[in-house]
Amino acid sequence: MSERERLFKQFDALNVENFQDFALELFQYQSKYNLVYKKYIDALNINVDSINDLRSIPFLPIEFFKQHKIITQVENGNSYETIFESSGTGSGLTSQHFVSDLSHYLNHAQDIFERQYSSLNDYVILALLPSYLEREGSSLVAMVDEFIKKTNTSDSGFYLYDLKELVRKVEDLKAKGSEKKIIVWGVSFALLDLAENYKVDFSDCTIMETGGMKGRRKEITREELHGILCDGMNVNTIHSEYGMTELLSQSYSKENGVFHPSHSMKIMVREVNDPFDIKYSDKRSGGLNVIDLANIDSCAFIETQDVGLVNEDGSFKVLGRFDNSDIRGCNLMVF
Repeated sequence: MSERERLFKQFDALNVENFQDFALELFQYQSKYNLVYKKYIDALNINVDSINDLRSIPFLPIEFFKQHKIITQVENGNSYETIFESSGTGSGLTSQHFVSDLSHYLNHAQDIFERQYSSLNDYVILALLPSYLEREGSSLVAMVDEFIKKTNTSDSGFYLYDLKELVRKVEDLKAKGSEKKIIVWGVSFALLDLAENYKVDFSDCTIMETGGMKGRRKEITREELHGILCDGMNVNTIHSEYGMTELLSQSYSKENGVFHPSHSMKIMVREVNDPFDIKYSDKRSGGLNVIDLANIDSCAFIETQDVGLVNEDGSFKVLGRFDNSDIRGCNLMVF
């Protein structure tokens, strides 16, 4: 069994107790076989053998995904199956995530969702993701498309800009007493258009927002967004999904914008003026660092440009973005 195969086998058995051991082992693997990450570590003059704590691991700035091919793979060189690409809403440069095994991403995404909710077969998913559908290489579209297939019903599907048809579908499902639960999964600006222009009664639905105004509307806080959506859709709470091009794991929030990392993720907070001062939790806001152990074939240790808070139980809130960073589709507010 190769070293890579062994890591994937260990990943399948990942839990809270063995998270740190696996993370440290994956760090040693990536510090050796991910050439971009290795050069970054060498430039910091870090002795990889001295790393024995998650806070000591060097986190790769997320901007590197815009300028380099971030890939860790031994057996097949730099081969990959697909490329996930960000929307490039800021400077025009897009992040690229070279994915060696698409099925790994899709199966893992399903596992995360079903751990926090229930079987996809229990749902009808109505996806309102126009800005993502209009381009290729969206990891979100790939995930939701897989989810739609796994609902095993022709009632699930994508809606580009046809809000009226989406409303009609929800009304039809409610009228016929569908046993499946309904999720309306959408990008923020499209959900706002729906809430403001139709004033629908989606009280029996789960509203899942992915963030992102995509330049279509003024950026607002998540609290403001959720208030508008609750009023316009007649629901008590809005769910949120936190993910990005550079990650293969997602986190979900069922209320108040508090995200609970999946079993393969850990979020830490760094001091704004010292990126190497990293804490497991902090009541003060800071930059968010992400450990995503699903990123076996890319880089699992990423310094994001998100600003947020991390609670003692590991849950976190995203407050915005650093001033000098691009506005990203998965976040809401300019900090």
